Amino acid sequence: MAKSFRPTSPARREMTVADFSGLTDKRPEASLTKVRKQHSGRNNHGRITVRRRGGGNRRIYRIIEWRRLKDGIPAKVAAIEYDPNRSAHIALLHYADGAKTYILAPRGVNVGDTLLSGENIDPVPGNCLPLRSIPVGSLVHCIEMKPGRGAQLVRAAGTSAQLMAKEGKYAQLRMPSGEYRLVLQDCRATVGEVGNEDHENITIGKAGRVRHMGRRPKVRGKAMNPVDHPHGGGEGRNPIGMPSPMSPWGKPTRGKKTRKRNKHSDKYIVRRRKK
Repeated sequence: MAKSFRPTSPARREMTVADFSGLTDKRPEASLTKVRKQHSGRNNHGRITVRRRGGGNRRIYRIIEWRRLKDGIPAKVAAIEYDPNRSAHIALLHYADGAKTYILAPRGVNVGDTLLSGENIDPVPGNCLPLRSIPVGSLVHCIEMKPGRGAQLVRAAGTSAQLMAKEGKYAQLRMPSGEYRLVLQDCRATVGEVGNEDHENITIGKAGRVRHMGRRPKVRGKAMNPVDHPHGGGEGRNPIGMPSPMSPWGKPTRGKKTRKRNKHSDKYIVRRRKK
C-alpha cells in the first residue's frame, strides 16, 4: 500500500511513497553490486544525446540474474530488497551450492521460500520453467525472446503476461499491452506476477523528488527564442502554429508516429496492441 502524510505543506498533501515494511532491513549484497557511473545523458564524445538528465542521488547497481540456469538446485529466498534502478523489488537467493543471485521478486514470494528452475518442476510462483512445461492460462513474467538469452519481456512492477495457447513449436502470449505474440516454447519464463504492484499508485508530489531521480526541468519550446526552438518568438503568447508541432531540430512531434516496424519480428505478432 502507498503511504500518505499529514498535509503540513502543499507537497506533503499530494505526495505518497511506497510502503517498505515488507522489505528486509539490510544492505545490498556486496558481491552482486557495482558502481553505476552517471553520464548525465552524454555519449562517449561528451555530447548530450538525451536531454534533461543529470544530478540525482547516487545509485549502486544490483546485478540481476536474467538467465536462471541452475536447474534442479534449490534456492532459498534470503531477503526481499529495494532496487533504485527499477520499479520492481528484488529477491536475494541463496543456492544450495553456495551461490548467491538476485532475481525480480514475484508477487506472493516471501523470505524463507524455496525456488527452483528447470523443466520437471512444479509451476508455482517464482519457479522458472520453459514455456512448454507451463500450463495454459498461467501468468508469467521475465520471459525470454530467444532461448538462453535471458529475460527480456514483462519485467516492470505489477506486470504479467498470460499463456494463451501452445501450437507447434510456439506459445502464444497475451502481453500486458494487450498484444498477442508468439514465443518459442523453448524460451524460459518465471511463473507468477512481478511484485510491488502498488508502484503505479505512487504520487511524486513535488519537483524535488523528480530531481532526486536525476531528471532536470523541461522548458516549453514556445517559451524560448526563435534561435533556440521553432516554436519560439513572437509578441506575447502565441500558439504553436502550422504546419505542425516541431522538435528543436524541426522534425514533426506531438502525435507523429516515430516507432519503426521491425520486419523480422512482425511475423510473431498475432494481434497488435492497437487496432
